[in-house]
Amino acid sequence: MTIDERLERLTERHEALAQTVELMGHEMREMFAATNKALEKLAEVSQRTTESIVALIQLAENHEHRLERLEGK
Repeated sequence: MTIDERLERLTERHEALAQTVELMGHEMREMFAATNKALEKLAEVSQRTTESIVALIQLAENHEHRLERLEGK
């Protein structure tokens, strides 16, 4: 194998690696965007769940106070 052939082969490998790195970078950006979107959705669901739990606690406390009044305690 001549030096020119070796240089050509190294150039081809270098170009292939550069394309691979570029594709991986693009895929990583897409994955980060999808992860951020999922985390935002999770935060929204978590907030609504927390609000629902607080509302249920308030409802249970109000019901308990009503029962206490009805029982004369």
